Amino acid sequence: MSFVTAHVLDASAGRPAAGVGVTLSDASGTVLAEAVTDDDGRVPDLGPDTLEPGTYEVRFASGEHFAAQGVACFHPYVPVVFSVVAGQAHYHVPLLLSPFAYTTYRGS
Repeated sequence: MSFVTAHVLDASAGRPAAGVGVTLSDASGTVLAEAVTDDDGRVPDLGPDTLEPGTYEVRFASGEHFAAQGVACFHPYVPVVFSVVAGQAHYHVPLLLSPFAYTTYRGS
């Protein structure tokens, strides 16, 4: 399993958000990995098997997702910035998304 995984649910449609672009970057903005959510809205493999302690960002291409459906949205992308702490085995970043709001938390 990748050190970072993600999951996107489209709250406005009541289903997983398939086809959402997701990137993982370090604090300097260097892209470490890119992926697209599968039919279940998941990215099971986003980046390396480990990350050094520090600050990272998972960015979700919400604007492209809604544009493909012909739906206007407020957020062109959703950045989730988080800290990696030594000794942690895995980080899961879930996103509950709608055209005008989102929420996230540290998943398991």
